[in-house]
Amino acid sequence: MTKLAKVFMNGQSQAVRLPKECRFEEDEVLVKKIGDLVILFPKKSVGQIFEDSLLDFPEDFMKDRNQPPMQKRKANTPQRS
Repeated sequence: MTKLAKVFMNGQSQAVRLPKECRFEEDEVLVKKIGDLVILFPKKSVGQIFEDSLLDFPEDFMKDRNQPPMQKRKANTPQRS
């Protein structure tokens, strides 16, 4: 769904008037800017959005990946002066 939203100035800040269908229930949203793209998403559902995105991967995702065995390494202990 793509809708047109109006951009306007509110004091020294730029604001966007969202169409009714795109309203948020929260008082705050997170804003992510990627190039010219601006994405708004509910602050309280960030974890849920991440969890839901994991469900988009098919069950056999990277099934044939050649994962090398774990390397044995010495622990890096801090040096005393």
